[in-house]
Amino acid sequence: MDKACYRELTPYKYQLMEPYGLNINIKGYEIETPYLKLNADGNLEIAKGYAWDGPSGPTFDTTDFMRGSLVHDALYQLLRLGEISPRYKAYADLLLKKICLEDGMPNFRANYVYQAVKWFGGSSAKPGSEKPAKIICVPM
Repeated sequence: MDKACYRELTPYKYQLMEPYGLNINIKGYEIETPYLKLNADGNLEIAKGYAWDGPSGPTFDTTDFMRGSLVHDALYQLLRLGEISPRYKAYADLLLKKICLEDGMPNFRANYVYQAVKWFGGSSAKPGSEKPAKIICVPM
């Protein structure tokens, strides 16, 4: 072996330590990426090891925000990859709010979060905007 290669994880802050699944209202797709699966019945599976950046914007990373940010980031990634229709951005934003409320986030904050991603999340969900992994190789 003449080199060691590694992947830079920035800007990710969190990594899923066990698989997570949720049935969502995005049906009719059969998608499988290394970390995300979405089947025709709307079952979203996020694999152990999935990395995401947590809540974005001027906010705090609180427990009532983490599951919502995980699912939201996974859906935005599928949008960026062009795996699901851009019309699902609005659904992803509403689902973030719903999950945050389920996890105990106060209604005022959940509405603020929802409005922020609705207004400012477009560039993060734009198809084709997925940044390629940065692979670095160093000679040994």
